[in-house]
Amino acid sequence: MNVRQVEVKTAQKWLENDEAILIDVREPAEHASQKIKGSALHPLGSISSNDISQVKKKILIHCQKGTRGNNACQKLIAENQALDVYNIEGGIEAWQQAGFPVESSGKKFLPLDRQVQLTIGVSVLTFALLGFFVNPAFAFGAAFFGAGLTIAGLTGWCGLAKLMAKMPWNQ
Repeated sequence: MNVRQVEVKTAQKWLENDEAILIDVREPAEHASQKIKGSALHPLGSISSNDISQVKKKILIHCQKGTRGNNACQKLIAENQALDVYNIEGGIEAWQQAGFPVESSGKKFLPLDRQVQLTIGVSVLTFALLGFFVNPAFAFGAAFFGAGLTIAGLTGWCGLAKLMAKMPWNQ
């Protein structure tokens, strides 16, 4: 399924000219920490075409870097092909790099993808060290996380990211 991509400069013009609406598909804590003015929050895990089926403008989707936005666009298009949906290339990071303003709460927040990377890295290191110093059977723990990374890389689906998105600090 082809998702239409839009550069941040074009997206900003569409928003400025009231030709589009902006939807943030990041998690609530990410949105609360930093957001593009006027963006509506519809997290990837709960976004539905029913939420936006009456919109007659272009629908711009953004996340942190573009991946979740792309997934949200695929989901929306699968549910309703009549929607005029675009993924903002590079997400809010590209928006900021282009010099466009964002509203910030001042709270520091570790993005979900980095939380997942940190969790996997610490877990693999811990299991590897336990396997080396305590019992070789602990190596299976490291293999478990390696298998999870492989599945995430092949399918684009990461169970740990889904689980961590539901954690209280990400709400």
